This record gives sequence, C-alpha cells and structure tokens, in this order.
Amino acid sequence: MKRVVFSLSIICLLFGLGACKSKGKKQAQAETESVAVENSRDNLNWIGSYSGVIPCADCQGISTQITLSADNTYQIKWKYQGKDDETFKKSGTFRWDDDGNIITLEGLEPDKFPVRYKVGEEHLLQLDMDGNVITGELADKYMIHKYSNF
Repeated sequence: MKRVVFSLSIICLLFGLGACKSKGKKQAQAETESVAVENSRDNLNWIGSYSGVIPCADCQGISTQITLSADNTYQIKWKYQGKDDETFKKSGTFRWDDDGNIITLEGLEPDKFPVRYKVGEEHLLQLDMDGNVITGELADKYMIHKYSNF
C-alpha cells in the first residue's frame, strides 16, 4: 500500500513539473511576442503626417506638423500661435533608437528644438530635451496625431 501511495505521489509530482515547464514555455513565448509588438518601427504604420498643437511658454501654442517617410526622412513645420504668421520649416533624416520605438530628428539644434519622439499607434509623443516622457498636467498635450491626406 505504501508503494502505491509513493508511486502515485511521484507520478503526480512529475505531471506537476511538466505543467510548470509547459507554462514557462508559453509565458516565454508570450513575452517574446509582446516585445515584438512593442517595436513601433516594425509593427506600426508610422509613415505619414502628424499634427497638433504643443504647449508654449510664451504663446498660445505651437502648431506642429511632422511628416515621416519610409526612407527615414522627415519634414517638420512649426507656427507659434498668437505671435506672427511666420512658419518655420526643416527637413532631414531621422534615426530609430535601438529598441525601435523612439525617433531622433537629425539636423535640428537639440538645445533649441525637441528632437525625440516616441512613436505610437497613430501618434507621436514629443519627449523632453533629455529624451524622457513629459509628465504633469500638460503631459497629454505633447501628443500629435496622425492624419489622412484624403
């Protein structure tokens, strides 16, 4: 009788370990798929034009339009609302960070202009001058949205 109970205990233990191993493989696969989905460069349709009004310290807001192309070039336009009618325009290339989620606009003066944007689903999130997500009351105002040319 003791042998039967001991044998059944061993069998249950082995099945339990097998289930943990199977769960571990499934969890690792899910984590790998999650990492792939989080890569904006490879998994989102980021090509196109984005626009919005970004907060401004000494004006009503900065109308911002950015166009990203498949060849990693950009065009950006700014207009300071409530100031004058001048529109500032720049173009150049951009590069992706190693994770494929943040772009850096090359050719801009990083001490004068924001140059990093986190690429999301149908939007760009302007990062601060150090490349961090902006927090606080106005955090959601630093997002510009993709629009259709049609």
